[in-house]
Amino acid sequence: MENFKDIRDDQIRIIGEDEVSKNQRGISKKKLWTAIIFIVLIIVIASVVLAVSMKREEELKKDEPAYFEPVEVIVKHEEKVIEKTLGKNVAPDVKGFTEIIDTVINDIPLRLCIPHNAEMSLQIGMPSKKETKIVYVAQAADVRADNGGIVGAFVLKGEPLAWGLSKKGYCASINGKITIGMAENSPLFEQATEQGGYFFRQYPLVSNGVLVENEPKGKTKRRGLCERNGEILIVDSRTEESFHDFAQALVDLGVDQAIYLVGSSSYGWIVDENRVRHEFGNQNYYKSRRRMPRNTSYIVWRKK
Repeated sequence: MENFKDIRDDQIRIIGEDEVSKNQRGISKKKLWTAIIFIVLIIVIASVVLAVSMKREEELKKDEPAYFEPVEVIVKHEEKVIEKTLGKNVAPDVKGFTEIIDTVINDIPLRLCIPHNAEMSLQIGMPSKKETKIVYVAQAADVRADNGGIVGAFVLKGEPLAWGLSKKGYCASINGKITIGMAENSPLFEQATEQGGYFFRQYPLVSNGVLVENEPKGKTKRRGLCERNGEILIVDSRTEESFHDFAQALVDLGVDQAIYLVGSSSYGWIVDENRVRHEFGNQNYYKSRRRMPRNTSYIVWRKK
């Protein structure tokens, strides 16, 4: 103690230097840990807030169940399952008839007509309603407005009646086999001529499952001759539709090939399984004429 008190005038002593340094270092460490803990807490809180916000955003994006106009839940399948045939299986010994199926595709009401145990042919002039073998009749090729001739190539039981190529869709029936397709030139025209078959042309609607666009843009009741998985059927729209919308409905129905048949108010009939005849169209829809044009053609199925 004597030494601490014995300080000369030319000496300077610092008392407690080591203790002060220790205290300062302790305080710095506490502040550092406090800062680290504070930063960690901020990060944790920010992460929680972000997670809650993202979950809330996802909830807002979800469809809300509505009372008056509920949202339809659409289930998407990876593969579109198409039935092999649409019509029923009919034994060969059953008398011929036309099966009628009503359905809706793309909000378009359609009527499917599937002839069973019947053979297709073409005919000029309207068939007689008294003929009991007929199970389906509809107008086939179009008629020229200038001279009343048939529009497009036409073969009637081996006899060529027209050679036009203005419409690329075609249908041939040779030895009981029906072929529907699209081509500028088809060897089936010559085959039908040589083998006593039938051939006519119309607008193509579907080719190999793909929609075919056509120039006419108006809306009317449509009719198409179709092939689907080897099954031949006639499809009518029950409402007035454009070529495009009707053809798209056929594609969505699973049709592989389709050509147009004269639709609108053209006249024809169907005989169902119960031998009931269903007539459609207007028998005298050519309002400017007293009778149908001389070369009006019909596609007909008769019982085998």
